[in-house]
Amino acid sequence: MSTTNTVPKLLAQVKHVVLVLSGKGGVGKSSVTTQVALTLSLKGYNVGVLDIDLTGPSLPRMFGAETKQVHQSANGWVPVSIYHDDKSPFGSISLMSLGLLISDRGSSIVWRGPKKTAMIRQFMSDVAWTSGNSSEMLDYLIIDTPPGTSDEHIAIAEELRYATALDGAIIVTTPQQVATADVRKEINFCKKVNFDILGVVENMSGFICPHCADCTDIFLRGGGKALSSSLDLKFLGEIPIDPTFVEMIELQKSSESSLLDQYQNSKLYPIVSQIVDEILNKDGK
Repeated sequence: MSTTNTVPKLLAQVKHVVLVLSGKGGVGKSSVTTQVALTLSLKGYNVGVLDIDLTGPSLPRMFGAETKQVHQSANGWVPVSIYHDDKSPFGSISLMSLGLLISDRGSSIVWRGPKKTAMIRQFMSDVAWTSGNSSEMLDYLIIDTPPGTSDEHIAIAEELRYATALDGAIIVTTPQQVATADVRKEINFCKKVNFDILGVVENMSGFICPHCADCTDIFLRGGGKALSSSLDLKFLGEIPIDPTFVEMIELQKSSESSLLDQYQNSKLYPIVSQIVDEILNKDGK
């Protein structure tokens, strides 16, 4: 652990930091991160998204930004602008990910712990987060993490342990017991490093039929709620699988409307909006 009590440089430009965590891979953390960021923007907040899943950075694809490049300025790396319109009532969205820095997006990242730690520290100190206007602070920085409790998690815990802007973590699980068992380990990690837990989200909770809009339980349901109850944590809500959201992500480059506009009209937006409202209420918004 670092022996200094300094706060990362980037947090001087950020009002609130929220982590998205899970002890299990494949539960849809990146999907939840994307939807939380889109929802916050639709509510008028300026949002930054930091992808610290160094070996599997998927957020550039989620936001349709795979061909975009990060630029260097006098203040550090300038994240990619996903959405910014001064005339719009929506907030801005900007993205920083290792996937935006490597030339061959199909290359595998094979790094030992020290190099991963150095990359995380550079992300925390050398990214010039702004809301599209250099005089404005970001309202929210959402940090998407890899599964488990790996080097990236330890590094981010070291960097954020003195940060007053850190609100806490959203824990993502799926309904099955095999997922909730691994998520318990992540919750224990949060307690050990003094991360506040904002609540638990049960992702993939049912399947929304694209034809009739009925929701069918294709997995067992209620695992996230039961986990929250057993550990005395807040249950934020359930997010079902919606095939139209997948189409929205995959076809966004060919769509005439922005991802933000499409998501506002989706079946998932009202569901995630309630989850985000729970987080905003905790912040006193």
